[in-house]
Amino acid sequence: MTAPRTDAPFSDAQVADLAARLLDHSLPKDQWTHAAHLSATLRLVRTRNEGLERDMPGIIRGYNAAVGGVNDDHSGYHETITQAYLAAIRAFAATLPAELGDGEACARLLATPMGDKAWPLTFWSRERLFSIAARRGWVDPDLRPLEAPVHASAGTPA
Repeated sequence: MTAPRTDAPFSDAQVADLAARLLDHSLPKDQWTHAAHLSATLRLVRTRNEGLERDMPGIIRGYNAAVGGVNDDHSGYHETITQAYLAAIRAFAATLPAELGDGEACARLLATPMGDKAWPLTFWSRERLFSIAARRGWVDPDLRPLEAPVHASAGTPA
């Protein structure tokens, strides 16, 4: 078993708590950071991967609404970004040893290019990624292909 890192941003218990609090809508909005997004998603991929491309839109929309956010054409849930990260995190998770704890797994994930919030802009132009069509449904990258396959969600692709 790999020894835990001392620089991991979250412990195994904190990662599990992030995911649980996302699901039950009790995570304070100010704690829903980029690192928390990725860590909770990685935990969900590792514990309940089946159907996440279908379930994540509702999970995120429900959380946003519960903390006073709005899901519309300009803020809140974004289909293309969510599905891109989900596909990439799934591919990343497939490379991890099964016995690796969630805290260390998240530290490794956050050390990849995905740890940078601008990561999607290596595949999509800003105009295309932040279009209403990309927020509402899947829009293929226009700069270079995404390395991981993206599964269609329950929503209607644009």
